[in-house]
Amino acid sequence: MITDRPIQSSMNINKDQSCNTNSDFVANLSQYSLVIFDWDGTLMDSTARIVSCMQSTAKIANLPVPSEQQVKGIIGLSMAAVLDKMFPAAGIERRTELTDIYRQHYIELDTTPSPLFEGTLPLLEELKSRNIKTAVATGKARAGLTRALESVDLLDYFEYSICADEAESKPHPEMVHRLLQQTGKSASQSLIIGDSVHDLGMAKNAGVASIGVTTGANKKHELEAFAPLHIIDDLSQLNPLFV
Repeated sequence: MITDRPIQSSMNINKDQSCNTNSDFVANLSQYSLVIFDWDGTLMDSTARIVSCMQSTAKIANLPVPSEQQVKGIIGLSMAAVLDKMFPAAGIERRTELTDIYRQHYIELDTTPSPLFEGTLPLLEELKSRNIKTAVATGKARAGLTRALESVDLLDYFEYSICADEAESKPHPEMVHRLLQQTGKSASQSLIIGDSVHDLGMAKNAGVASIGVTTGANKKHELEAFAPLHIIDDLSQLNPLFV
């Protein structure tokens, strides 16, 4: 199941690749029996909170404050990869301090709302009714995903999940490969849904079809470079296609 395909960077895909993203998209998705979701910006509207917390972290640490777009560019990566990009000069002790500051803000101090997207629960219910397995592959650590799932009462919807502290960071395909092994599904039976170039890059590196959503980190033209099956603006657009 795990191949030796070269891993493509999330930011360096040839934009001349064909992409089936027209507005008349009517593809039937019933061939997929496993749907792997990203979390932040895909199922949960948490992008603004992540931006706020990362900017607060920089301010408290007396480091250059990243712009909203800079922070959006790292959403979906592991914390280690985030620190590499946001604060590359930080040593080990400094990185531990930055991680602690960020987590304290995200968990306790920041009050930016992060609800589920309106289409999340209806789509999960639709997939559950059709016995389609659902999984999460996220840049969150295990503790963070568990906390998020508990906060919105979705623990029962995901039998399978893998987090950034358990595998290589996106866009490396390890998260996908491990979920395929755990579920017994093949790449051709699986679909990845995500809002960032890191999600779609991971899908491409794993040889799995993808759908992009414009509700989080990246815009449509950025997602198009990864040739997803389609790019949608709302998860509810998918419900009638799993028939």
